[in-house]
Amino acid sequence: YDDDIGKTDLQTQLEQCIKLISVFPMLAVYGYHAYNYYECGGSMYIHRPDPSLSTAENLLKMLRPDQKYTDLEAHVLDIALLLHMEHGGGNNSTFTTRVVTSSGSDTYSVIAAALSSLKGPKHGGANIKVMQMMDDIRAHVADPLDEEAMADYLGRIVDRQAFDQKGLIYGMGHAVYSLSDPRAVVFKSFVHQLADAKGRSRDFEYYNTIERLAPQVIAEKRHIYKGVSTNVDFYSGFVYDMLGIPVELYTPIFAIARIVGWSAHRMEELVNMDKIIRPAYQSIMQPRDYVPLEER
Repeated sequence: YDDDIGKTDLQTQLEQCIKLISVFPMLAVYGYHAYNYYECGGSMYIHRPDPSLSTAENLLKMLRPDQKYTDLEAHVLDIALLLHMEHGGGNNSTFTTRVVTSSGSDTYSVIAAALSSLKGPKHGGANIKVMQMMDDIRAHVADPLDEEAMADYLGRIVDRQAFDQKGLIYGMGHAVYSLSDPRAVVFKSFVHQLADAKGRSRDFEYYNTIERLAPQVIAEKRHIYKGVSTNVDFYSGFVYDMLGIPVELYTPIFAIARIVGWSAHRMEELVNMDKIIRPAYQSIMQPRDYVPLEER
């Protein structure tokens, strides 16, 4: 629908990015309502956004049938969007943004590639795995304050004897952060406020106990002593659940936030670089004599 898709000047690229940032909440929420109507037999709501409201307020307004939300709900969602908005160039989807930008591709193809990266369960889908794990833990540990039972079950998860047998406590650890993920530290106090307001304090205790015990269990079982801490994915799914946001929108909400960072990195790549990113691979195979096909 963009007649300027072929233009390569920086002003056009910037305008395209800003337009996408503005319409992503609508694309996500309307897409969900269409899916819920056509695939799940639910009702479809089309509420127009209000230009005077924030992205978080409009997202809740468009999603909910009654269009109502509290100031605390909107504020906590706004904090979540801010914390997910940018995270340097090393994360997978942002690196994808830079790689595809470096090829000279258009804005829409670049963002589509970034979305494809974010879709992966090891990236944007991580908070869904946290929610699934928490459901499993609640089913096996009756009291969130029973530290002995909690540590034992977390140990079983790490030993691949429980949950999905992958040996991972989801929401724990980060490729860069070891002492703490500053995003999770900031987020936790707001999560606590929302949990109290929603009557979910007991659920919050599960998260609090796991956050305290998991690093000890992982250090003991995996002999990792550099430090393991919660990352922002540990709490984000819990927040979305308390806000009544369907799980199908968890990753799209991540995209609503992160497209701001993607856009910034795209513009920086266009301004500062004019060379395609081409990774170099080094083979570790040993030389072998050629064997004719008929002799294999």
